[in-house]
Amino acid sequence: MTSILSLHSVSKRFGAVVVAETLDLSLEQGEALGILGPNGAGKTSLFNMIAGVIQPDGGRIVFQGADVTRLAPSQRCRAGIGRCFQIPQPFLGLSVFENLCVTGFFGNPESSSQTEKRCVEILELTGLLPKANTLASSLTLLERKRLELARALAGEPKVLLLDEIAGGLTPHECEDLITAIKSVRATGISIIWIEHVVHALLAVVDRLFVLHQGRALAQGDPRTVMASREVHEIYLGVEADG
Repeated sequence: MTSILSLHSVSKRFGAVVVAETLDLSLEQGEALGILGPNGAGKTSLFNMIAGVIQPDGGRIVFQGADVTRLAPSQRCRAGIGRCFQIPQPFLGLSVFENLCVTGFFGNPESSSQTEKRCVEILELTGLLPKANTLASSLTLLERKRLELARALAGEPKVLLLDEIAGGLTPHECEDLITAIKSVRATGISIIWIEHVVHALLAVVDRLFVLHQGRALAQGDPRTVMASREVHEIYLGVEADG
C-alpha cells in the first residue's frame, strides 16, 4: 500500500504542555485509521496540525508526496484534506442542499452543474436526500452529524478527518452513522477517525493508533491494541491483569 498522508517527527507544545513529541504517523491509501487517547493526549491538536489550523514546532507533514507543513487550511482543503468537527457547524439559515453547495463551490468554483450533481449524490450516500430542502436549523443531532459528514464530502476529499462524530448519539443512531461511514469508506476515501465510542471505531477501522501525552502509546491491529496492558491502564483507566 502507498501512504497518502504521513507525519515525520512532528512536535508541538503550548508552553510547558507537550501535545506532540517527535510524532510519526502514516495513513495508507484507502485505509481507515482510528485514533484513541485520554483527554489531553493531543488528538485534536493532531487534527489541527494536519488541517493547517496550527503549525508544528518541528517536523514535516506530507500529503500525496508533497510537503504541506506550511500550507494554509484553505489550500489543504482544496488539495483534498476534509474535516468533520465534533460539534456540527452547518449554516443554520441555509437548507441541507445549500450547505453542501457552499462547500462544493469552494472546492470546484468553475463547474456549478457538476457540483450540484455531486451534492445530490452525497445526499443519497449519507441518507439526507429526503431532507435536501430542510433548513439545517431544524435537523436532529444525528441529521446534523450526517450533514457535517456530507459537507466534508462535498469538498471531494481524498483524506477525511472525523472528530468524535459518534459522540452524543443513541446506540441506534450510532449504528446508522457507522453504516454511513462504511458507505463513505467504500468510495475509496482514506479516513482518520478520533473517537471515544470504541465499538463504533472498531466496526470501521483497519488500524488503531493510541496517543498519550503527545506520544504514540500503541498502534496496530485494533483488537490487539485494545487488549494491551498499556492501553488498559492509561486509556481505559483500569489495571490490566497478569
